[in-house]
Amino acid sequence: MKEEKLNIFEEGKILLMDKPVYWTSFDLVNKVRIMLRETLGLRKLKVGHAGTLDPLASGLMILCTGKATKRIEEYSGMDKEYTSEIFLGATTPSYDLETEIDATYITAHITEAQVRKALEKFLGEQEQVPPVYSAKLVKGKRLYEYARKGINEEVKPVKIFFREIELLEFRMPIIKVRILCSKGTYIRAFARDIGKALNSGAYLSSLTRTAIGPFRLEEAMDLEKFRNFLEQVKQEKNFSV
Repeated sequence: MKEEKLNIFEEGKILLMDKPVYWTSFDLVNKVRIMLRETLGLRKLKVGHAGTLDPLASGLMILCTGKATKRIEEYSGMDKEYTSEIFLGATTPSYDLETEIDATYITAHITEAQVRKALEKFLGEQEQVPPVYSAKLVKGKRLYEYARKGINEEVKPVKIFFREIELLEFRMPIIKVRILCSKGTYIRAFARDIGKALNSGAYLSSLTRTAIGPFRLEEAMDLEKFRNFLEQVKQEKNFSV
């Protein structure tokens, strides 16, 4: 009996996707699953992602289908590059715009030279305390589950590595920074820490992931491009469900 040929998505496809702001990582995975089912009839296909992005962040996500899901850990372990905007002079409990400002600070003393000097001190290996509003698991629960119930669960620091940090813009009260860092780095926590380093406060006002390892955001598809891609695949004669 002739063995049925697997389609390209079952064989294993790496999809570079551009996640919109306000979508969760699961929202994007679920939407891709729905589009694969509706366009190509693939109902039992495995789809997973190699590294989450916060809902308020946009940019590159790697999605793996079929046999390629076995490589998720490999991709998730790669270095990440981000472009971030950090607001100086205020803090929020989540270190981003998910929660309201809870304190304000003086920024009149902050100069561009001071910002550059502070950024340099973060290069290399660091110990970073993850945000309490994060998906990090502690005692079997996500940290945000404790935070939203007002429970102060102890969060231990983790070792991370900043390979490159570049100040792109200085326009107070906002600084724009490009960051190349290791897996497990929270840019929200970096914003918190840079605020403290400048004897002020800070929170992350916007974030875009621009690269994962060798993969660049410029190569990624938004949902419209992905829909067109699926239509093209559907028309190819060698595709079978």
